[in-house]
Amino acid sequence: MIGMLCIHGFTGSPYEFTPLTKYLQQETDWLVRVPTLPGHDKLCNLKNVTYTDWIRHAEEELFMLLEKCDKVYVCGFSMGGLIAGWLTAHYPIDKLILLSPAVFYSNPKNFCLEAFEIFIDVCKKRFYNSELFQNFKRKFLGTPILAYMEFRKLVRAVRPVLDQVSTPTLIIQGKRDPIVPEKSAYYLFSKIATDEKRLLLIENAKHQICFDRNNSKLFEEIYTFLNENRVKKKIAMTMN
Repeated sequence: MIGMLCIHGFTGSPYEFTPLTKYLQQETDWLVRVPTLPGHDKLCNLKNVTYTDWIRHAEEELFMLLEKCDKVYVCGFSMGGLIAGWLTAHYPIDKLILLSPAVFYSNPKNFCLEAFEIFIDVCKKRFYNSELFQNFKRKFLGTPILAYMEFRKLVRAVRPVLDQVSTPTLIIQGKRDPIVPEKSAYYLFSKIATDEKRLLLIENAKHQICFDRNNSKLFEEIYTFLNENRVKKKIAMTMN
């Protein structure tokens, strides 16, 4: 049996993986786990947890898959990519996928573009119904400062172990991501030790990459990568 652990992002939820998990359910018989990280059931609960709680919970989920499955893949989105990288540096994982991995964060140019879209919604009197506005409000006004500090601690903890990742790795980054800059993907590509690694840049994708309009092509790339016997090293392939 093949198992796959998907780890969501900071202030996020398993919902961030919904399109991908639906695709995998249709195409495979894999055991796919998408846990909710501690404190993420309600954002106000984040003030009571630490980054080690997030890692420990992901470890527990991984142990269950390692016990049941012959092969285990790990996929991390945004902050979940950091946790996925940490797990892969310490445990026998067969393949690693990093989606919008947040080893660096905040892309000012793209953030301003997305903020401008919110401003347009305000001008059109669709302010309170704007999905963009509600997302920004929830993440940036509803998240405790202590939680942001724990996120930063996680980044500092993960960077030194990236050169211990020898697992075949696929890194996927949207070029219009307002949260994670493109240099984050290049940094990970350079630091991860394996030669079996691939970097895919998606031209018009934003941060929530599983919901990109071309996600069917994205999922095909992921599926192909996971089924390859030998991953050839490639840099900065671009999908429109």
